[in-house]
Amino acid sequence: MPRYELALILKAMQRPQTAAILRRTVETLIARGAVVRDLENLGERLLPYKIKKHNMTNVRGIYFLVDFYASPTILPELLDYLHRDVDVVRPTILKKDAEVSSRNCCGPEQ
Repeated sequence: MPRYELALILKAMQRPQTAAILRRTVETLIARGAVVRDLENLGERLLPYKIKKHNMTNVRGIYFLVDFYASPTILPELLDYLHRDVDVVRPTILKKDAEVSSRNCCGPEQ
């Protein structure tokens, strides 16, 4: 299974509501066969611009990164679920490289 990273921006809420949203999101990943490796909280920040979602204008958001392994076939279904979730402002799934190259990007090899 390929490795992916889910970048989530959630509505700015209190900690119990945020924990419930994250639990719901991670349980959805696991129910669809994904293996969650890591969950990272990047904190609450001002959004770079106002984002209107589900008839609400959001100016602040809580950023999270979820690192997981999953089959590529579940990604469209997962994104559809996250786009319909009223508490998720912006979901983005990125494919992560399996290995990071250890050689220098610029310059001759040694």
